[in-house]
Amino acid sequence: MKHDVINFTEKFAKFSEHWSPRVIAEMNDYQFKLVKVSGEFVWHEHPDTDEVFIVIAGTLNIEFRDRTITLQTGEMFVVPKGVEHKPTATSECKVMIIEPKGVVNTGDVGSELTAQNDVWV
Repeated sequence: MKHDVINFTEKFAKFSEHWSPRVIAEMNDYQFKLVKVSGEFVWHEHPDTDEVFIVIAGTLNIEFRDRTITLQTGEMFVVPKGVEHKPTATSECKVMIIEPKGVVNTGDVGSELTAQNDVWV
């Protein structure tokens, strides 16, 4: 196994697609993914796992049916398993997501935004 420093700026420079997470590391059964987001995602939930959002750069809104939270650069939020949510960003936002290996980005709903899993950068 190769153990190198991971530079977020270098990794983000290697892709331009929005809503298409890229794996940068694994720890036990968890993956650390970088994703660029812009616009609206889809309402979805992950019935079996929590999902961590860490904003690296920009502003991310996470809508819930009863409220919206706003995350700025350097902030994080854990969406509990089974809670329906919809991430949005009015301009490009760079985010790290931490979740178990194999989790589909659109959770329990199919969408044109469903990304291929296990794409490394």
